[in-house]
Amino acid sequence: MNIFLVAVIISMILYLGIGWHVGRRVKNLDDYYVAGRNAPTLLIVGTLVASFMSTNAFLGELGMSYAGHAPLIIIMTMGNCLGYLFGALYFGRYLRRSQSITVPEFFGRRYQSRRLQALAGFTIIFGLTCYLLAVTWGIALVVSEVTQLPYHACICLVWLGYTSFTLYSGSKGVIITDTLMFVLFTVVALMALYFIIESGGGWNAGLQSLARYEMKPGIISWHGLVGDNSNWKTPAEALIWALILGCAWGVVVAVSPWQTSRYLMARDEHVVIRSGCGACIAMFVLYLINNYSAAAVNLINPEINPSESVVIWLSINVLPPILGSLLICGILSAGLSSASTFLSLIGFSASNDIFIYDSNPQKKLLVTRYTMVVFGLIVITLCLLLPSNIFWITYFAGPVFASSWGAVAFMSVWSKSITEAAAFWGMISGFCGNIAANIFSLTADVSLPVYMDPILVGSLISLVTILMISRLGTPKKESLTFREKLHEMPTTLADKKEIARTLIWPKAMIMIGIATMILLISFYALPYREATGGLNSGSPIGGEMILAISYGLVMITGGGFVFWQVKKYFQEQY
Repeated sequence: MNIFLVAVIISMILYLGIGWHVGRRVKNLDDYYVAGRNAPTLLIVGTLVASFMSTNAFLGELGMSYAGHAPLIIIMTMGNCLGYLFGALYFGRYLRRSQSITVPEFFGRRYQSRRLQALAGFTIIFGLTCYLLAVTWGIALVVSEVTQLPYHACICLVWLGYTSFTLYSGSKGVIITDTLMFVLFTVVALMALYFIIESGGGWNAGLQSLARYEMKPGIISWHGLVGDNSNWKTPAEALIWALILGCAWGVVVAVSPWQTSRYLMARDEHVVIRSGCGACIAMFVLYLINNYSAAAVNLINPEINPSESVVIWLSINVLPPILGSLLICGILSAGLSSASTFLSLIGFSASNDIFIYDSNPQKKLLVTRYTMVVFGLIVITLCLLLPSNIFWITYFAGPVFASSWGAVAFMSVWSKSITEAAAFWGMISGFCGNIAANIFSLTADVSLPVYMDPILVGSLISLVTILMISRLGTPKKESLTFREKLHEMPTTLADKKEIARTLIWPKAMIMIGIATMILLISFYALPYREATGGLNSGSPIGGEMILAISYGLVMITGGGFVFWQVKKYFQEQY
């Protein structure tokens, strides 16, 4: 029997087994929606990273890196990393403090507005349904490629797996499997890197070959492949695109429901801050390893088509069978964990934030499960009828939250002047502005400049709308009272030992940042400049050196900022 088929079967059995075991312990709504609000740091870190690194990361982004754009993905990652820090510090811990069970419920309580809660719930259903389509297609593609089963049969198998798991286990099952999958694909990614380097001729020889790679010139330069055969004509255009997407996805990470809802499950605010730092570290390291590994696969086989299947090809043809099957299991598990997260949030929002019915807890739990079935059937129908496009549908769905939620989320915590009407119309305008700009860019004969990305268009429209409408009214007294209570820190958080444990995490970030900077300079920037003749000019400074320094500085400054903020905050309060 095909070893990959065996691995897929075992993975599905373990996945469903965990769901069954955890589901038996679901006793109430808090257990089902927010895992009893008692999750430790490791589980929150695991679910943050695993729910982000779905099949788009393993197929779409690694495919882009293989195609010649690894440095752009790395630049984008800087924004993602900072999103975890700002999200935890300036939104996530206040969200946790609100005791809401969904993020739209938080908006509804903050502005005393049922319509705003319903609107936020609608955007979740729209955005995450799109996201769920991409993830389902991605998982099915992996399963079909390695097992040789029909693609549509794999779609049905995958859908049945994550739907039945989510219906029974709820959030508790999701965060446990997320964490297990996070550990699995982290370990496997590190092991796979060794075999890629060895198959490519070793580190030094491989880097020199990539630096001079003629088939995809500039594949590991600071800007990646640009020119007539690329989506970006110039290095400047590529850099602007990466910076814009990095900032946008930083906002997505900071406020999106599939990320910030994890903070609602945390044991306390210390866990929120620690997990933000932990997720930042994990993303920082994993993206660096995975995307440059994908670029290096060109040295083994430069003709993988489509590029999105690079990891599948690597698993089958380069890695030892056991390790290759584990890598496939890791990708499958990451996809299933993300799918479970998205489906659960769709069900939670539909049943808790949109529909109005008897508040009886048992009835609410039953309605939530029925709602998941309905939306699950919609998803499987769309998956079977629509043509798949994993990468671009993900990059359409995710930033919708940056445009519609970004300003509203942060101003909910930090602004005294934002009104309910401003938040409502700001969310609508950002949502519609993003979609309109996307439609225009796809249908118009004239291409929008890079700096007019739909994310920026939608975000700017949302912010302007909020500021203008807030001038026309006065916030409700109840809304301001709720905000004031958000800024009342519980006395239980003042434990000096807990504060000291929290401060360990930003210190670790600083150390990892320093180590990464040294390693990138020594084993990437300087050897690259030498291979391309840059050192002969008398100056080692180049775009690659700036990239190496910048990547390390993001972690160093981020860690320093978190350390300063935590110390300052607790000193002010006590």
